[in-house]
Amino acid sequence: MSVPLSFPDPLPIDEVIPALQAAMTAQGMAVLQAPPGAGKTTRVPLALLGQVTGRILMLEPRRLATRAAAARMADTLGEPLGQTVGYRIRGEAKTSAATRIEVVTEGILTRMIQSDAELPGIGLIIFDEFHERSLQADLGLALALEIRGALRPDLQLLVMSATLDAAPVAALIGDAPLITSEGRAFPVETRWLPRPPDASLRHEAAVAGLIRQALDEVPEGDVLVFLPGEGEIRRVEAQMQGTPGLTIRPLFGAMEFAAQQAALAPATGRKLVLATSIAETSLTIPGVRVVVDGGRSRRARFDAGSGMSRLVTERVTKAEAEQRRGRAGRVAPGVCYRLWTRGEEGGMAAFPPAEIEAADLTPLALELALWGAVDLPFLTPPHPGVLGEAQALLHGLGALDAKGGITAHGRALAALPLHPRLAHMLVIAGPKAAPLAALLAERDPLRGAGADLLARLKAIDKPPEGAHRSTIERIRVEARRLARMVPVAQRPDLSPAQMAALAYPDRIGLRRTGDAPRWVLSGGKGAAMAAGQPLSGARLIVATDLDGDPREAQVRQAVTITEAELRALYAGQIAWVEVCEWSRRDGKVLARKQERFGALVLAERIWPDAPAEAMARAALDGMRQIGLPWTAAARRLRARLRLARGDDWPELDDATLLDTAEDWLLPHLAAKRSETELRALDLTEPLKALIGWDRMAQTDAQVPGSFETPLGRKVPIDYDGDHPSIEVRLQELFGVTRHPTVGAARLPLRITLLSPGQRPVQVTLDLPGFWANSYADVRKDMRGQYPRHPWPEDPTAADPTLRAKPRGT
Repeated sequence: MSVPLSFPDPLPIDEVIPALQAAMTAQGMAVLQAPPGAGKTTRVPLALLGQVTGRILMLEPRRLATRAAAARMADTLGEPLGQTVGYRIRGEAKTSAATRIEVVTEGILTRMIQSDAELPGIGLIIFDEFHERSLQADLGLALALEIRGALRPDLQLLVMSATLDAAPVAALIGDAPLITSEGRAFPVETRWLPRPPDASLRHEAAVAGLIRQALDEVPEGDVLVFLPGEGEIRRVEAQMQGTPGLTIRPLFGAMEFAAQQAALAPATGRKLVLATSIAETSLTIPGVRVVVDGGRSRRARFDAGSGMSRLVTERVTKAEAEQRRGRAGRVAPGVCYRLWTRGEEGGMAAFPPAEIEAADLTPLALELALWGAVDLPFLTPPHPGVLGEAQALLHGLGALDAKGGITAHGRALAALPLHPRLAHMLVIAGPKAAPLAALLAERDPLRGAGADLLARLKAIDKPPEGAHRSTIERIRVEARRLARMVPVAQRPDLSPAQMAALAYPDRIGLRRTGDAPRWVLSGGKGAAMAAGQPLSGARLIVATDLDGDPREAQVRQAVTITEAELRALYAGQIAWVEVCEWSRRDGKVLARKQERFGALVLAERIWPDAPAEAMARAALDGMRQIGLPWTAAARRLRARLRLARGDDWPELDDATLLDTAEDWLLPHLAAKRSETELRALDLTEPLKALIGWDRMAQTDAQVPGSFETPLGRKVPIDYDGDHPSIEVRLQELFGVTRHPTVGAARLPLRITLLSPGQRPVQVTLDLPGFWANSYADVRKDMRGQYPRHPWPEDPTAADPTLRAKPRGT
């Protein structure tokens, strides 16, 4: 069949088609950048078909866009779907032997490559809407580049994008030609808010107000509104109900296909389409002249530390806002209303994060292991730490061996269209687990109905009032498909709770002590649930859905599991361990023998004969938590050591001392059991042992620890200030006519002279000067307060003393 290269309805992309055809002929690779509405999705594959040997495979990020793009191209050719143009999505295909252009969702390419890396019969792969930077698109491009470099130098690659910094992509694929289409089908006027929206106004109310403004100011054309999710769509829908002459059409990914098609089809009167980001790309909604952008987008964020994802609502990026704006200019000149000021736009990020930067990398880690290489040419390489966490999970599921290579079990998991957790459950438990796998892979069909997972399983067979019927039907269809994929079970006797525990071995929760419904999870994190729910009193649960809070996640779905069920499933991973640890709560060392599954303590008893070293190490952990107990004597010693310190002496700051405590402090902790005992520890002798005899002798000579008074009493010297200092009774220095000094450097001592009542009366660095000048005034004041103590007129000629006069003298 001959495909026409001139089309009856010209589009901006037509201007660059010749340059694109020439680039693909010359180099076999190119990057095409075209703004929204240029027509690249439905025009380019048809334009390149005549020069491609074999089939063209075009990747789309969403199922709705996949069907729509294929239908539009088939309609252009005047053919039914499944002839020259077809499509394939999970569980559905419309192709034939005559199909030359196959539009597929992105994961299809990965499965094709893993099945046969040479991709027989494929001449060109087109990565459409690559600016969305989905994980599957990044992986597909990396694999395709490997295949082109090693197996198929004739394989052509084309990356198409609307809003993307395209130069790095062109460099990644071998400095491929970068072709840019500057045109847009029709101009779009942008209207910003004159001032930020009222902070007290709910987001949906602000959007509804902007919609009404748009309907009044632009009297013709349909309106497309962008909102972050179904909840916001339903609330705006409720606020706009009853608007005369307006047909309201929701549009989001979880809808039935027929309802999605209704949103795309023409309507009687004026149409208001309330859509998620599903409408940003690859869709033409006939009649849309106005876009209202609420300015928010919902993304999944994965926290490797907790092993959980959470959906977060964030401000859109400039690239996303541009994509949305372009929807208004596809069929006629349009207007885009933005729920933010022009000034606020300057603070918006340029592009959304690539999914590989924010997603759960467990599926990617499994694909890389199946491929046999980790170091692929990714535009954004996966974070090593997050990838390592994913590999650890796969190892725990038995998908990877000790060296990180894929196991036979891992290959079985990779063959299933599920997250590796759910695939592991399905392979072990067999067809009986298919409904649970399909349920856990879908959105919640009983939103707001509590956390009981079993209630949702029952709803698949008998939906209660308020259940999401279309979601339940999708679960049923998918469950039947999955059951056919695993006809035999390795463990056919498992309960639903045990099946869930297979998928989430790190999310088995043991209730904490106390009245509040709180659990410690086997992976070490915490979880909680609102009080009063049917599961809130359960001792053991499997949390199948958590909100992702890294400190204490809220349980959204769970199932109770008995200890007998847990032991039957994980007998090989439950073991007695001897634990000697510091208890922050009790403030003491606890030595216990514990029967553990991960972080869960199923049983516990006292360990009476714990080794002294283990006890000391636990006490050291306590010391690190409460900090070093600096007595006055220990502080003075550290100050002396710092003054005498040589180049090769150890550092004596708290952080270094705690870091190296195993080397110098551990031997002194063997008998310490409580916080009280740790705080009473005198660090003087441990510090002397750390410094060593030779260095201490040097310190004593250079920076003595005490000053000997004329009476032979040793007074500690404090070296923390500008001068070494002592505190001493005034009478004890009678007869001293030269100011005392200390050490080889003969540093003068700062002397605080004390009254008989141990109160300071004078501070001096010149004792002879004090005797000659200030003493007379001090004597006059002190004689009345302390008449029984000697106050000679000439203190330099008096004998030092600490005695008082006998009574009556």
